[in-house]
Amino acid sequence: MMVRLKRAYRSMPLGTRLALGLGVLSLAVFAVVGTALTTYMRDYLSAQLNEQLKLAQIAQSKSIADNGTLQGKKYYRWYYAVYDVSDGTPTLRGPEDPADIPGDVDDLTAVARAQIAADTEVIRTESLKGDGLYRLRACEVEPGVVLVTAAPMKDIEATVGRLVTVQVITFAPALLALVVAGRSLLRRGLKPIGDMARTARGITSHDLTTDSARLPVRADGGKGGPEVEELRAAFNTMLEHIDDALAVRTEAEQRLRRFVADASHELRTPLMSVRGYADLFQYAAANAPEERDRHLARLRAEAARMGVLLDDLLLLARLDAAEAETPLRPEDADLVELVRQAADVFRAGHPDHPLTMTAAPGPVRLRIDPLRIRQVLDNLLTNAAVHTPAGTKVALAVAVEESGPVGPAAVVGVTDSGPGIPAADRDRVFDRFYRVDKARSRDRGGSGLGLSVARSLVAAHGGTIDVTSGPGSTTFTLRLPTRAGTAAREFT
Repeated sequence: MMVRLKRAYRSMPLGTRLALGLGVLSLAVFAVVGTALTTYMRDYLSAQLNEQLKLAQIAQSKSIADNGTLQGKKYYRWYYAVYDVSDGTPTLRGPEDPADIPGDVDDLTAVARAQIAADTEVIRTESLKGDGLYRLRACEVEPGVVLVTAAPMKDIEATVGRLVTVQVITFAPALLALVVAGRSLLRRGLKPIGDMARTARGITSHDLTTDSARLPVRADGGKGGPEVEELRAAFNTMLEHIDDALAVRTEAEQRLRRFVADASHELRTPLMSVRGYADLFQYAAANAPEERDRHLARLRAEAARMGVLLDDLLLLARLDAAEAETPLRPEDADLVELVRQAADVFRAGHPDHPLTMTAAPGPVRLRIDPLRIRQVLDNLLTNAAVHTPAGTKVALAVAVEESGPVGPAAVVGVTDSGPGIPAADRDRVFDRFYRVDKARSRDRGGSGLGLSVARSLVAAHGGTIDVTSGPGSTTFTLRLPTRAGTAAREFT
């Protein structure tokens, strides 16, 4: 039976169990209060009866002294017995009225005998045969005479009984109302926890493997105490964190798929070219020797272009895994000198794009990998030449700023006066294999990895690179930190 009760109790909702616990606790409190009140009332009424017996016996002493027995008006249902105790043995005197003594006086005689032995007032509670419970008091009214008075306690017991009845009638509905109201309040207070449980069940049934794996919407409404609010906030923060992690994972998977597809597409073209020129070279070697060298040159050019593409992919992969192995070899270098060298190479290779350069006075020495920073500068300058028409002016600027996104930094700006980058493409120009002009040929426009490589290399140095563009002006801004500890990581 107890096992079934325990099992049924454990299967109840938390609110019901708490309400029942509150009911049991309230019942215990009611029992303690009721017992204390009943005991106090009984003791109070008993003390009043004892005082009444004492006053009655004082008033009755004169009647006994004058008449030898108790005469006059008496209390209803009270008993009175007068004993001669001069020889040490109580002897009952004849009463004025036979109704003054009970049918069995043994209890009264025993109280009189106890008074003789104690030589002081004696009070006892006895159950008289046929009459019920009585309070007996024995006192000496004069030498050798003892008066024993018995007062019924029926009224006291009736009063106490009515008090107990009132308590039960009052406490029972109060206890029931407390349990019902407590259950309602607890259900309302625990509603946020139920909402969280339903949300958790919804998450367990939600497919998190799809690309749109967002968690179900959860309501932040509902009231509760500070603990419930704290639990709700922690639960929602956890779900937001999971949401963000899933979003990042989904975005990473989408980027990976795009990367694999773009890399496959980019590699397929040179591979098909290599295969085609290899076939042409084989045919020319047998039938047209004068064409052989031209086909061989094209074969080498396609292989070289594929090699550059693979080198860029390998560099990006190593930069993505820079915590395990970084491709940087940092050393102290003058950034102004690197920019000047990149400008000289650009002027020689792109004479149709006038280049101007401004630099801060004196060298700007940083802890960087000179070869990789030159690669970044060359990529930015080449990008300006490839994507602008002939005659477009290009400007290089080197400065030092005391505060910025990366703190104290050296800043290099590459600005061209070309048509600008469309607003829809600015946020994606650093994506891998992304081309602003989708129709541009790969021979002239590259593979779309240059800016991606540049951003990754700058990030590996602890810096940033961003772009601002409008009609007639596009600026790529490169920032490299000057503080020790924020520059490039050592190659190991």
